[in-house]
Amino acid sequence: MGKLRVALLQILPGNSPEENLQKGIEACQQAKAAGADIALFPEMWSTGYDMPKDPRKLREKSLPADGEFVLAFKKLAIQLEMAIAVTLLESWDPSPRNTVILFDRHGERVLTYAKVHTCDFDVERLLTPGDGFPVVELDTAAGKVRVGAMICYDREFPESARILMLKGAQIILVPNACPMEINRLAQLRSRAFENMLGIATCNYPSGQPDCNGHSSAFDGVVYLPELSGSRDTCILEAGEEEGVYLASFDLEMMQAYREEEVHGNAYRHPSKYRLLVEEKIEYPFIRNDYRS
Repeated sequence: MGKLRVALLQILPGNSPEENLQKGIEACQQAKAAGADIALFPEMWSTGYDMPKDPRKLREKSLPADGEFVLAFKKLAIQLEMAIAVTLLESWDPSPRNTVILFDRHGERVLTYAKVHTCDFDVERLLTPGDGFPVVELDTAAGKVRVGAMICYDREFPESARILMLKGAQIILVPNACPMEINRLAQLRSRAFENMLGIATCNYPSGQPDCNGHSSAFDGVVYLPELSGSRDTCILEAGEEEGVYLASFDLEMMQAYREEEVHGNAYRHPSKYRLLVEEKIEYPFIRNDYRS
């Protein structure tokens, strides 16, 4: 295994799917020129995370997973010989989904993930949540790597990253659309630390409503034999400005660390965690808009 390079496409959307398609193609071309193995878009790139509160208008904005917008990135992945994780408001029944689709460098659709933890306290309550956290093997020039995904609010639940780790994920791709301040960055750092895996997050830059850039990558490697103390697991944090940012994950180092260190699934006691899968919610966490 070599170094896996993930390009975080921290770019501003246009005013239509057509504009976003063209800008997305140009950003992917820039990522390839920089040496990327994977290009990752921010959340719901097809609309620029523009979500009408009218269910009918929301459906009108959604796009099919096998439509022209998505298939253009399939063709581009083949042309560039680079994996592309494209995001969209996906047409779905009974209501659209917030989705990321990953094409490998051969143009094969290897992963489709719909956001599980939809923000039901806001307009995302109109969406259909995803029903699981798939993990796939991605063939890259750096070697084969096990990849999963979370989308934005998913990161706030330790269970999201935990189940991806238990399914064998080495890298988690995280499309995002929100202000990435110190505490949200700390959540991502924690998810990488406790699961001994890499997390790459792509956010919209400043200029996009309620966003501020700070796309990031954490490799989860806290201790190395040659160091007397811990190391910073943050291998990239972008600023607020628009751009394509390249994070390089040392897969060999990460794998060696996973084989020796104490986190992840090394010393867990699942039989003692039964409360974690109970559906019961009690005060002060009861919310009237909660969906099971």
